[in-house]
Amino acid sequence: MTRLLCTLLLSLLALQASAQSFTASSDRARLSTSETFELTLESDDATQFSKPDLSPLDTLFEVLGTRQFNRLTTLDGESRAITRWVVTLQPKHSGYVVVPPLSLGDLQSLPITLHVQEAASASATSKLAPVFIDASLDQESVYVQAQSVLTLRIYHSVSLYDDSSLSPLEMPEARVEQLGKPRTYEKDINGIRHGVIELRYAIFPQRSGELTIPAQAFSATLVDRSNSNDFQPFGPRPGKIVRVRSPEIPLTVKAKPADYPNEAPWLPARGLSLAQTWSPQPDKVKVGDSLTRSLLLKADGLSSAQLSPLPATAVKGLRRYPDQPKLANQISDHGVIGSREEREALVPNHSGQLELPAVEIVWWNTLEDRLERTSLPAHSLEVLPAPVLETELLPSETPAQAWVQGPPLWPWQLSSAILTVSTLLGFGLWWHARRQPAIARANQTGPSPRTLLDDLKRACLANDSQATRHALDAWARQQPETLAAMAARFVPLSDALDGLNGALYSEIGQHWQGDDLWRAIRTLPSNEAGSSNEATQETSPLPPLYPR
Repeated sequence: MTRLLCTLLLSLLALQASAQSFTASSDRARLSTSETFELTLESDDATQFSKPDLSPLDTLFEVLGTRQFNRLTTLDGESRAITRWVVTLQPKHSGYVVVPPLSLGDLQSLPITLHVQEAASASATSKLAPVFIDASLDQESVYVQAQSVLTLRIYHSVSLYDDSSLSPLEMPEARVEQLGKPRTYEKDINGIRHGVIELRYAIFPQRSGELTIPAQAFSATLVDRSNSNDFQPFGPRPGKIVRVRSPEIPLTVKAKPADYPNEAPWLPARGLSLAQTWSPQPDKVKVGDSLTRSLLLKADGLSSAQLSPLPATAVKGLRRYPDQPKLANQISDHGVIGSREEREALVPNHSGQLELPAVEIVWWNTLEDRLERTSLPAHSLEVLPAPVLETELLPSETPAQAWVQGPPLWPWQLSSAILTVSTLLGFGLWWHARRQPAIARANQTGPSPRTLLDDLKRACLANDSQATRHALDAWARQQPETLAAMAARFVPLSDALDGLNGALYSEIGQHWQGDDLWRAIRTLPSNEAGSSNEATQETSPLPPLYPR
């Protein structure tokens, strides 16, 4: 038992350790030796209260500062505490520099490779303004609808307020997309540390010829530390407003090459890949089975909106049910990587060998300036017949007289017999009920009229108005006519009822005398029509239609 508990405890600890992670990421992959970058370390291990070991960074980088952030996130109803460290680093060497793995307790991050270039010479930037803009294109000549990346860097050697603004990049003859959020870092120029705000744009020119990247205006307020004693938090900010503009950059846009196929969509890209996946694998498929085929097209240097639909799978013997395509864009150091994923369900409707044709994409390689073709090979699909019920032929019979072997027939015979008996029994009960009268004579219930009349007499002679009212109502319910009809044809009864009602709803009720009412009831003449009707009802074998 002790060994089992130890095994369970070790398994639980191993599961908990596998769920925890310690990751490292960099905000930039290309920089110079005079620039800084931010290394982000993130851990979701709530049991770790220590800090990561940054000593392996001292050999290749200069650690300029470290910031720590703690936050609580909720995912699928489960709360997770995440700790993040942001380390500002500056490389000491150029070339391809690897950020070594860092440790946090028993956890370790993965290495990161950076491309560090040599810094610009001091003579080229001997005199610099406190705030200036540098704009550059990754290439001076591109094909029409191909990508050109504009990098805009705003340098400032003085502090700025957070009211800075930059004019938008507007180009009617090109489509412009901003690549991610602005980056901020520091760069050492001529021994002076500058803050850098970097923005990148992907520009897709829509016509060939000469195109000019317009200048962009940047404005900000410089922090004036000489008048720091006169600073008012809710008043105007002291300082000088500075406005700078970036230079205009010419861009040569080349037309589509003449040797590019006219029937193929124009796709100028740095790189292109095409892949497919199947679910399930088309190894053994039967008639009526559904196969899901996914085709994924990725193009480096094109957005997803520029990717045309992939060729449809048109094969005789396959029914095709396509889904809506999924478009996505990914930001990289070289610009935009667009992707287009198309999913389709393929259902074979007959058995045999089906040949799926090859899928080919024609595109222009902008790096090597040549025509490329990326394709998926043809695929052979073996479709097996669907399972059917097998029949056996008796030796002495011809195929037209074949018997189909099936389940025994006695359950069907038994159910048919039960259904027949129940039907006949129900018909007999219906015939018997049809011969009976529709409404049976109901026996009279309740007190007799003589008893009700005696109760009315005692209440009247006792001069009890309430008891008289109840007894009168009970007696009238068994009469052939209503109490109102009797009062209408006999005036003494009408006068006696008025006296009773006045006694019930006035203060003189305790002085009421019931002799007049009892005398009117006793001398009430009989109704000839009502008597005849009553006699008819008594002699009739059927009960009254509307009993009172």
